[in-house]
Amino acid sequence: MIKNIVFDMGNVLVRFDPELFMDRYSLTGEDRKLIRNEVFRSVEWTMLDRGVIDEEIAEQHILPRLPERLHDAARGLIETWDNPIVPVEGMLELLQALKAKGYRLYLLSNAATRQPIYWARAEASKLMDGALISAEVKLLKPDPQIYRTFLRKFALRPEECVFIDDTPINVEGALYENMAGIVFNMDVAALAESLHALGVEW
Repeated sequence: MIKNIVFDMGNVLVRFDPELFMDRYSLTGEDRKLIRNEVFRSVEWTMLDRGVIDEEIAEQHILPRLPERLHDAARGLIETWDNPIVPVEGMLELLQALKAKGYRLYLLSNAATRQPIYWARAEASKLMDGALISAEVKLLKPDPQIYRTFLRKFALRPEECVFIDDTPINVEGALYENMAGIVFNMDVAALAESLHALGVEW
């Protein structure tokens, strides 16, 4: 029986959309492509999520790869990509319904150490019973150890958990640890149907 619903953050609870974030700097054409590749698709971005570097070190590596005209935008996106925090439409209502039915809600996300700062601004954060962030434990999904660490931290039985993520390989990782898994495709109605199929009712 499912008792615990475990959510990824980006593009599950809140939108993680580099295009949206770059809009506030009016980036176009080649500049937009450069920022996308050198910031959001960089090794440093992954290292931030793993918690092995901070934003200052990331900038020391990333900025020299960009023309000087893009340095301010790159700094802003590295340090405060989360402006604005935009919830995934319909997800908050689903969380509230699940919570009202007594399900325990958790966050398991690949994110950098400053995640708690901006996560507190998201309404979904107020409904969570616990959270584990990759940078805190220096592990990234889909490493099996991050799921084991999460289950151990909150003393959860994997067969009583369902994990929801927008990235199939991360859901696969949860399945290998005996959790149920659902790939979320920005469709809350479809997610609700998948939860019902697992016996989750509200």
